[in-house]
Amino acid sequence: MKSKYVVLASALLLSVASFAQKDEIKAAEKALKKGSTQEAATILQGAESLLANASADEKAQFFFLKGNTYLELANKSIDTDKNLALAADAYLSLVNAEKASGKAKFSAQAATSIIDIKYKLINSAIADSKVEKHSDSAKKLYDAYLLDKKDTLNLYYAASTYVNAKEYDTALKMYEELKRMNYSGKGTSYLAVNKISDKEDLFNTLAERDRAVKLGTHEKPTVEVIPSKRGEIYKNMALILVEGGKTEEAKKAIEEARAANPDDTSLILTQANLYLETKDFDTYKKLINEVLEKNPNDADLVFNLGVISGNAKDLVNAEKYYDRAIVINPKYVNAYINMAALKLDAETGIIDEMNKLGTSDKDMKRYAVLKTQRQNVFKSAIPYLVKALEVDSKNDDVAKTLLNVYSALEMTAEKKALEAKMK
Repeated sequence: MKSKYVVLASALLLSVASFAQKDEIKAAEKALKKGSTQEAATILQGAESLLANASADEKAQFFFLKGNTYLELANKSIDTDKNLALAADAYLSLVNAEKASGKAKFSAQAATSIIDIKYKLINSAIADSKVEKHSDSAKKLYDAYLLDKKDTLNLYYAASTYVNAKEYDTALKMYEELKRMNYSGKGTSYLAVNKISDKEDLFNTLAERDRAVKLGTHEKPTVEVIPSKRGEIYKNMALILVEGGKTEEAKKAIEEARAANPDDTSLILTQANLYLETKDFDTYKKLINEVLEKNPNDADLVFNLGVISGNAKDLVNAEKYYDRAIVINPKYVNAYINMAALKLDAETGIIDEMNKLGTSDKDMKRYAVLKTQRQNVFKSAIPYLVKALEVDSKNDDVAKTLLNVYSALEMTAEKKALEAKMK
């Protein structure tokens, strides 16, 4: 007989908890409607402990209200980052609760708010990155991805930003997630200049972009091909694994990626770079030749070979590849810039030796030789810097470098002419 009373008492407790849950939701809803957002948040915090006994419908309603409350606090600039994160978490819980119950009463209503939070998180993440708060930025990007898993670009950026934050284990987990979905990021961007802002706007489709141009709101339509990001993803995975002493795992990961994507040359480059890092020069050269056989006239590919060779201090091949990239595409500005940098790097060794010399006759003669060598280094870089400025006249870094070279060579007329152009 006693056990019956226990069961009855338990049922009564559940019933009381359910009524309390409903009362709290109603009270929070009322507070939110009259603009008392902080009061609504306080009520919901108190009701959180009652969720375990709530029905699926009540849970969904609770999370919907919680999301709305914290989003409203964020919109009022009250502890924005924290409240955006709480709102995002609440909406995700809402979606999961309604998926589990098979009913979608509030998810559709929350959809607009979810997209709103997503873009707020992305903008906040960009602001954090600018002030080098990489860890905060990465978390926001990942939260944005969780809100809209179709937008996989945010997962890619979250992983890259965790690398910047030096949180390599977290970055690796995200790269592995990208690997599982065979993410490439390859695509096409449809752009046109907004006549009001004079800035380029991105459109989702070609038809949407063309419609804006036809309506007259935009002009100068362009198409930008977005290259595959697989190479960078696997390169970063490999570097993280190598850093952790897992070289064989790194090699295996890239081999698997190449097997799944045999035509992706960025992966061959990544594999070549890994073997270069581990000083397996024979395999490195074999892979480089494989890349060139596939696409001998791909300027981007040849340029990347120059970058890899330059990083390996293989200056002869770096120069050869940059020259080849310029032959393929005479307007390849980065090839001119990197070639100039390659030439100017030779100055460091000359300066180091000059600084060690004394004032003896022998040292002074050597100083004169080194001075001439230094001048020749500067002269060798000028054609590439000039060409880079012809291709990209607004590149301030190139212009400043060229001004410094002119100053070092006492080319006053050329320096004044360039300064006048910059003004």
